[in-house]
Amino acid sequence: MTAMLLSSKGPIAAFVSLLSFASPAQSPSTDAPKNTPAPPVRVAFERLVPDAKLDLGGTRGLAAGDGSIWVSVKETKTLVRIDPKTNAITKTITLTAPPCPGMTFAFDAMWVPLCGTAGIARVDPKTNAVTATISKGLQAVTGPLTTGAGSLWSISDGKGTLARIDPVAGAVVAEVYTGGGSESVAVGQDTLWVGNAATNRVARISAYTNLLDEWITVGKGPISVASGEGAVWTLNSKDASVSRVDIKTNKLAETMKLGAPFVAGQITVGEGSVWVSAAGLPLARIDPRTNRVAQIFTGVGGGMVVVAEGAVWIAADAKTLWRVDPKRIEATR
Repeated sequence: MTAMLLSSKGPIAAFVSLLSFASPAQSPSTDAPKNTPAPPVRVAFERLVPDAKLDLGGTRGLAAGDGSIWVSVKETKTLVRIDPKTNAITKTITLTAPPCPGMTFAFDAMWVPLCGTAGIARVDPKTNAVTATISKGLQAVTGPLTTGAGSLWSISDGKGTLARIDPVAGAVVAEVYTGGGSESVAVGQDTLWVGNAATNRVARISAYTNLLDEWITVGKGPISVASGEGAVWTLNSKDASVSRVDIKTNKLAETMKLGAPFVAGQITVGEGSVWVSAAGLPLARIDPRTNRVAQIFTGVGGGMVVVAEGAVWIAADAKTLWRVDPKRIEATR
């Protein structure tokens, strides 16, 4: 202190300088506002330029597998196969009953849930024919099919029973009860994640033990679940949000708002982003690195989205399926 008072500026000037340095007005404010995430970029959906448009209307399901895009159409009882190299329909397969959304490709076949009590159809991609139908032990396939740990998994009734299905034997080999309101399921790291829209929770189930390990509270009304980018993601209809669950801690990490509530929708992960399409919300993109809703495309349509073959496939409206380059989506402003 003495050395500072005897500086070349003189004792008084040095003392004033010391007071100025220590003044509260010059110190960092503890009340400074925290950084808030930038609002998502809102763009009219009509500004998005698709790489291809396909005329496929009706109540549709969408999946990828064996180098193809597959679209089920309930009204015509058909499964449509699309070649992503040409964006052309290569085959239309007639099913024995109306298909419901939620099919998946696994074990060298496309597995298609059939509405009501009709079971699950196995479609051979080599012959484009239905080779088997699983129905024993399934009261009604109400949720999407998924695959993991050598099995098919599906909500098999309206009571939230998760069925584990042996794809070779074509039979239910285990059941896990998750309660009424369970209507979505995903697999990540040999763990099953089941969303229950009635309780606003996600169940974590071990694929090794078939035991429900934990319930995790997320946003209100989880209707779709996806796994990827080191997390589990739920699309929540009642509060129009997306929740991120930390798979290491089994805790809710973040919930991001999308806008107005919706009834139906789908969430998926791919190409470095989390994608949402819901009724009245054609498309939204979330950056998993920042947990921020980066883009919201507004307009009509929506409800179905899949990322496959280097593209984002969207139910653009009730009659059309779009193929869009993910880089084009990110660049659209």
